[in-house]
Amino acid sequence: MPRLSKKTMFAIEAVLDVAFHVGEHPVRSGDITERQRIPKRYLEQVLQHLVRAGILSGKRGPRGGYRLGRDKSLITLGEVVRVVRRLEAETEPNDMSVGSALAHEVVWPAWEKLRDDMMTQLDTITIDDLCQRARAKGLDRPPMKAAQPTHAAA
Repeated sequence: MPRLSKKTMFAIEAVLDVAFHVGEHPVRSGDITERQRIPKRYLEQVLQHLVRAGILSGKRGPRGGYRLGRDKSLITLGEVVRVVRRLEAETEPNDMSVGSALAHEVVWPAWEKLRDDMMTQLDTITIDDLCQRARAKGLDRPPMKAAQPTHAAA
């Protein structure tokens, strides 16, 4: 099966984080890194590509950060996956000289069909759908801080 790469998972988590936490001010990348435990070196690269694709919009400066590029009901998981796939294709060359005629004529076409079917399914799942699933599990709220003990005056 096509694999879920780290970059793909990080991209999905970043978009969901922005969907949950954007408010009056944009969501800062440092806050995404902290909440989702995404290494900064991956996150910045992925965020830039998501902005270029129109999935996120970015604002520079001290009050800068990220917002969704459009309504979360109009952003699909398939779009996010395609952004990362293009990013990975830039850094991971695909050597078509490897493999036999059997691989090129039978295995790769079958694999491509499976991938296309999976992408069709991913195109039916929106960021809003994932937000609703997370809310149903209580995952959209920040973790509760431990209660501070109260001391009675003696």
